[in-house]
Parts: sequence; C-alpha cells; structure tokens
Amino acid sequence: MRPWRDFLERFRPTGTPGAAALRGVPADRAGDAESELGLLLALLDDARTQAEQIRADAVERARGIRARARGRAEEMVLSARQHTESARAEAVGRARAQNAAEQDALRNAAAAEIERMRTAVAVRMPDYVARVRSETRALIDGSNRNSEVGP
Repeated sequence: MRPWRDFLERFRPTGTPGAAALRGVPADRAGDAESELGLLLALLDDARTQAEQIRADAVERARGIRARARGRAEEMVLSARQHTESARAEAVGRARAQNAAEQDALRNAAAAEIERMRTAVAVRMPDYVARVRSETRALIDGSNRNSEVGP
C-alpha cells in the first residue's frame, strides 16, 4: 500500500490559478485506486462469500423454525379442539345436573304444597260438610213448612 503522503499528493493542484504555466502530469487515478483498493476489495470478496453463506444458513434455520412453529401450532389447535369438546361435554353435564336439581327442588316444593293443602282440606272439610248439611236441612225444612202452610 502506498504511504499517506502519496495519497495526499492526488489532491494538490499542479499550479496556482492565474497566468498559464507549465502543465503538471495528470494523476493516474484509476491505477492508483486499483493499487490502493485491490487488496481491500479482495478481502471484501471473502466477506461477501461469508455473508452469502451466513444468509443461506439463516434462511434454512428460519425455514426450520417456521416448520417447527407450524407443527406446534397445529398441535396446539388440535389440543384446544379436544379440550373444547371435553369442556363442552362437562358444561352440558353440569347444566343437566343443575337442571335435574332444580326440577327435584320444584317437585319437592310442589309435593309440600300439595301436602299442606291436603292437611288444610282435612281440617276444614268436616266444618264445611256440617255447614252444608245444616243449610240443606234448613232449606228442606223451610220448604216443607211452606208446603204445609199452603193455600
């Protein structure tokens, strides 16, 4: 590689502005750039090859990660569907059990009300029967008297 001083020589003017003077020798910029950058560009070619290899490896790893993630997601969906079915069956079972318990409670309440009514009827019935009998006799006796008093 060329020394730093030679690098700076490229930027020095060959003459001062003003009257015409002898011309300087133009710098061989292409040759200088190639000699300065050739080694760096060769190193960059190796780096480019390594970068392409790293990129290809990353693409393969990404494909593997996506494939594993897809498989895991499918397993999770299948598990969730199975869990949903079992949860649904469990919920139906609980609802049926609760419904049966409510029906039993209603039956028990209805049976208790029927028994209460039967007890009330049994207690009140003799009084009603006696009253109806008494009123019926009074009506019968009253109609017999009216027929005896008749015209």
